[in-house]
Amino acid sequence: MDDEAIIDLYWDRDEKAIRETHNKFGRYCHSIAYNILQNRQDAEECVNDTWLRVWDAIPPQRPGRFLAFVGKITRNLALNRLEAYGAQKRGSGQNELIFDELAEVLPAPGHEARIVEEIVLTKVLNGFLAKLPPETRIIFMRRYWYLSTVREIARDLGVGESKVKMTLLRTRNALQQKLEEEGIVL
Repeated sequence: MDDEAIIDLYWDRDEKAIRETHNKFGRYCHSIAYNILQNRQDAEECVNDTWLRVWDAIPPQRPGRFLAFVGKITRNLALNRLEAYGAQKRGSGQNELIFDELAEVLPAPGHEARIVEEIVLTKVLNGFLAKLPPETRIIFMRRYWYLSTVREIARDLGVGESKVKMTLLRTRNALQQKLEEEGIVL
């Protein structure tokens, strides 16, 4: 079933929408949740929570990119769950390592006074990512959005771990340079 047909089911309040969403995106969402939580049961619960959130969100929303919409909900739920459990209890600190890698580059999220800066940062990041070569963008997003390990990225792309690490280092450096050019204070 295509995305539009599934979204129409949500708009019709047909419970078949949840089953179809699970069939189409269940593995994808589980992968996102598991990479963050490092616990299969927690990941499964997070995915089930995703379906409820999607049910509550549609209507009134009608997402243009359903995969991204569902993935973002899953990711946010998993991060919230991780924060509630404490980062050291899950993932052996792996997730904190990932965020530490970016901490030197990105400004810390903050209070209301930084909302405008965060909007500008989002636009700069999107522009930066759009200009990256496809493989570099995939590596960067897999690491910092999906929280995949260097080993998983290397395996899935059929490249060496050293290539992934070097690509990440160079991309972080390029991002830092871009942010400085745009006047975004680190």
